Amino acid sequence: MVAAVLFLSLAVFLILNVPVGIAIGLASVAAIVTGGGLSMGYVAQTLVSSTDSFPIMAIPLFILAGDLMGAGGVSRRILDVANVFFGRITGGLAIVTVVVCMFFAAVSGSGPATVAAVGSMVVPTMLRAGYSKSFTLALIATAGSIGVIIPPSIPMVIFGVSTGQSISDLFLAGFGPGLLIGLGLITYCYLHSKKMGWAGDGVPYSNSRAFSAIWDAKWALLNPFIILGGIYSGVFTPTEAAAVAAVYAFVCGVFIHRELSPKDLFKVVAGSCSTTGTTMVILGCASAFARILTVEQVPGMVADALVQLSSNPILILLIINILLMLVGCVMDTTPAILVLAPILFPVATAVGVDPIHFGIIMVVNLAIGFITPPLGINLFVATRVGNASLSTVVRGIVPFVLVMVAMLLMITYIPGISLGLKQLITN
Repeated sequence: MVAAVLFLSLAVFLILNVPVGIAIGLASVAAIVTGGGLSMGYVAQTLVSSTDSFPIMAIPLFILAGDLMGAGGVSRRILDVANVFFGRITGGLAIVTVVVCMFFAAVSGSGPATVAAVGSMVVPTMLRAGYSKSFTLALIATAGSIGVIIPPSIPMVIFGVSTGQSISDLFLAGFGPGLLIGLGLITYCYLHSKKMGWAGDGVPYSNSRAFSAIWDAKWALLNPFIILGGIYSGVFTPTEAAAVAAVYAFVCGVFIHRELSPKDLFKVVAGSCSTTGTTMVILGCASAFARILTVEQVPGMVADALVQLSSNPILILLIINILLMLVGCVMDTTPAILVLAPILFPVATAVGVDPIHFGIIMVVNLAIGFITPPLGINLFVATRVGNASLSTVVRGIVPFVLVMVAMLLMITYIPGISLGLKQLITN
């Protein structure tokens, strides 16, 4: 009864367009009133206790780091380097966009931040080069979703905190899937561009040009090596790495590149604070939601029901994938992980799925949710960047969704894509 009230009230609040975090909190209160087993102050207590966590501190710091890098000239310099090597290929600008998004993902941890930072530079250039608007905006929205797959990744931090898994192991497992998805998108961009006759920029490669671009971008290129190298060498934790990333981005933008004025810095910090505040409210309310589910033993009941339905991990993972893709259409990544991870995690582990592998499956599924209407946030960011209607982006998104789904199935049923790097290091 309590679980039914929890989910039905959540659905009603979302239909009424109540902000996601508030809707989750109100649904939790409705369940508490119905059940009577918890006090009314439980949601408020959980809102504070769940966010009072050292690993959770990584989230606002990675958000700030990503915003500082976007405004401080990091993404533009990475774009120049990628253009030297890939710009002359058929569909060169499209390929460059994917490569830059992959690299920016290694320093931002956020899908929408990647879309905003890279899209503001590449979209006008691609449109001037003759690429269609629907293809261009759909591409940047999709490539931006890699921002939550290649580490560092904010959703991986949330999954790790929610399920008690190692955030460093999740980061390590994200490299293979992120590179696979990037290669899949590059392949599609090349084939589609060849079909449409979108040639490269025609500028021949030269060592001097490459050296000049790399030298100008040296501080930007060094960033992910500092962050990820520090984590895996044991110099600092993922949370401390987020702080290092934010300080490094500040130093690059203000003192090295000198593209962050005090006025710009204020806007960046204000935007990061706004994003962080929204995220933390969602996180706190969703933690209360998840704990009520645990008290009502919903995760165990769902796990038993699915295992009784089938003990075949192939079928169970297929069902989970379909469920997560549907949820991704109507719910943002953070609340989806916080609500569904406690339910689906026992199901996956019960059929023998590695916990880290399942975390990657969940993150990739919800990354697809970034580009599926009606709630695909990357679609809305792309429309703002390209000054276009949502229908323009949606017209070009279908092939990219199919590519992402194909990559998801490979990641789901070939665990080595996620776990191979960890096994290689440990052996």
